Amino acid sequence: MLVLLPPSEGKASSGRGAPLKLESLSLPGLSEAREAVLSELVELCGGDEGKARDVLGLSEGLRGEVGKNAELRTAGARPAGEIYTGVLYDALDLASLDTAAKRRAARSLLVFSGLWGAVRVNDRIPSYRCSMGVKLPALGALGTYWRAPMAQVLPEAAGDGLVLDLRSSAYAAAWKPKGEVASRTATVRVLHAPTRKVVSHFNKATKGRIVRSLLTAGAAPGGPAELVEALRDLGYEVEVEAPAKAGKAWSLDVLVAEIH
Repeated sequence: MLVLLPPSEGKASSGRGAPLKLESLSLPGLSEAREAVLSELVELCGGDEGKARDVLGLSEGLRGEVGKNAELRTAGARPAGEIYTGVLYDALDLASLDTAAKRRAARSLLVFSGLWGAVRVNDRIPSYRCSMGVKLPALGALGTYWRAPMAQVLPEAAGDGLVLDLRSSAYAAAWKPKGEVASRTATVRVLHAPTRKVVSHFNKATKGRIVRSLLTAGAAPGGPAELVEALRDLGYEVEVEAPAKAGKAWSLDVLVAEIH
């Protein structure tokens, strides 16, 4: 099972660990593309602060993020699972998982990123600010930039099992499973059961709980149909829409009675 996650907008501080080693990150086929984005981002943020804030879409109150990006090559690095924070990651709560569940998380979770393309939760990275919606002056829109490198690397990373896609639309644009991989991919919406409306903020929390439940239970669904069964066994109310034709992803709706 491969679980595709969005990053968090806010991030924990880098800390005092050893600095980034690009060559040590998972998915080495992305190394060249990562180096290109990193180089331009560091150069941009080491120059005119106003221009950097405009490019990154940062308010005056977030000007400190520019200086942080300028020092990415020397800043301390920590496991990505500690860097990413926010609603989804609070609900997932990687730190409190038992040893076996942590091993499953290291194997199966893949966090998409405007800067790194995608990383595993044990990959050591510094704290940064660069969303997939950013358009860098030289490389252009990152959502578009990452498509070719991702298309080369992600099908192999997906293996032959389930792909559970929990990304937001901006990050989903960087890689769209196709063909046989798409046929074993499932996307998830979280709906408020009484109203059948999509929840927003709590959508992230529910997705974090879903991933945690699967990891804790040691569930290993081989495809979307098995995922539906696993989630129902774990107490989730799930409605499913199988694709109308081959080569398309499955759509799952998880219904929640209370929004929390």
